[in-house]
Order: sequence, then structure tokens, then C-alpha cells
Amino acid sequence: MVWVGNQTLISHFIFLGLFTHSPLHIFLFSITMIMFLMALSGNGLMILLINVSSHLHTPMYFFLSWLSLMDLMLISTIVPRMAVDFLMGHGSICFTGCGLQILFFVTLLGDECFLLAFMAYDRYVAISNPLRYSVVMSRRVCWLMVSGSWLFGLVDGLIQAVFTLSFPYCGSQEIDHFFCDVPAVLKLACADTSLYETMIYVCCILMLLLPFSVISASYLKILVAVLRMRSAEGRQKAFATCSSHMAVVSLFYGAAMITYMRPQTYHSSKQDKVVSVFYTMITPMLNPLIYSLRNKEVARALKKLLWRCLCSREQD
Repeated sequence: MVWVGNQTLISHFIFLGLFTHSPLHIFLFSITMIMFLMALSGNGLMILLINVSSHLHTPMYFFLSWLSLMDLMLISTIVPRMAVDFLMGHGSICFTGCGLQILFFVTLLGDECFLLAFMAYDRYVAISNPLRYSVVMSRRVCWLMVSGSWLFGLVDGLIQAVFTLSFPYCGSQEIDHFFCDVPAVLKLACADTSLYETMIYVCCILMLLLPFSVISASYLKILVAVLRMRSAEGRQKAFATCSSHMAVVSLFYGAAMITYMRPQTYHSSKQDKVVSVFYTMITPMLNPLIYSLRNKEVARALKKLLWRCLCSREQD
């Protein structure tokens, strides 16, 4: 701790964590680690397949490879540290480390919000205007969309990290969470944070509601296009794909909105921790399964990759 005037300012925070060491929580921790390994392997496999398979070098898979990279980075920012803290029986983080975790986490969360919106628009163009698809979704446009996602996410991350750590923290050191989530950290501030909370709310309208509105509008137009299809099999397949995509998107955005768009007085530590699991662990695990690994093109690319590996082993 650091003394400034009559106040003792905090130099580090202590995480209370997600789990205790009860038998039930040890079991839940094991499930969490399985989810983490599934997310690492699923997203890592998607990045590898998209890069080595020439027939997957299309705008849709270009976006999916970036989504997989973001999910890998997002889950790696949170889960390994949480696991170490649980196994050691305690967890603490320095003031600067907390700021960096907020920066990385919020940046990646913002990146993914915008990228999912661009992916929905890509699918809308592919279904509603297939003849002009290659012109509208050119390589240059795709790179601009990805770059824009990273830029908006980074700006949001910098704003939230700098402003969160600009407040004095002179009370309890205990963050009732398993990582430096902004609402949980602000509870420890020794100053009025209402103006900053209003700013976060405005940011969330731009970072969450705007992309979610684009996604909803895109899928609504896709739905209209699907209903006009003559093939019953084609309609059924499109419905199944769109519904699974919207389920994962709603899970991601819904959980993020519950955390970041409610007033501080309505936040419950236990509820916040459970809700944050959805966008830090569950959606990074589900995204490669829902978006890619069920796809026939991806399955074919995986078979080719395995065949190449077997052939190279036999030659050795």
C-alpha cells in the first residue's frame, strides 16, 4: 500500500475467485479446464485449417480465422491466471497488471463485437446478392473490416483501462471476481464513479447495441431470403445454420450487456461472475463448433490435413 495524504492507496488487488475448494467447485473447476482445452484446440485447429487449405481462402473463413484468434487470446487472458490462483489457493495482481488485463480483455471483447457484426453482414451479402458478392466483399474490404474491429476495440480498451485506474483505491483490496472486470474493480474506488459509469453505458451502446442491431437486421434479411427459397431442404439447412449462429451471438451479447449496461447498484458479485463465464469461456469454446467444425468444407479440409500427416509419416 502507498500513503497519500490521509489515504492509504492500494498497490495491488486480491481476487476472491470463482471457485472454493469444496468437492462441487473442484468438479466445476475441472469442467472449466476441459472447456479451456476445447477452446484452445478448436480455435487453434480452425486457424491452422483455414491457413493451409486453399479452398477456405474466402471472406467467410477469413473472418472466422480472426474470430478464432480473438477467442484464443480472450480465453488465454483470463483462464490460465484464474487456474493458477485456484491451484495456489490465493490470487493477487499488481495495479499495473490489473490495468493491462482490463486493456487486453476489453480490447478483445470489443474486437469480437464488431467482427461478429461484419460476419453477419458478409452472410447477408452472400445470400441476398451472390452475383456481386466478390465485388462487395473484396479482399481490401475484408481487411478494412478486421482492422476497424481491432481499432475500435483498442480505443475502447484504452479508455476503460486508463479511466478505471485513474480513480483512487484506498479501501478493500479484495475484488470479488476471478479477473479485473471493470464493474468489480469500480466497487473498490474511493471516489464518485457515476460519471464514468455513464460513459461506459454510452460506450456499450456503440460497442454492443450497435453491432447487435446490425447482426439482427442482417439475419432478419437472411431469414426473408431463406423463406423465398423453393427448396425445402435448403430452407431447413439455412434455418438450422442461422438459428445456431443467433443462439451463440445472443449468448455472447446478452451476457456482455447484463454485465456492462446495468447500473452499478444492480450488480451482484455472484451473478456477475457466473454471467462473465459465458463470454470469457463458453462462447470461445462454442464458436469453432457452431461456425466451422460442423461445416462440410471444414470437415473436408480436416480429412485432407490428416491424410497429409499420415502420408508424410509413412514416407519417413
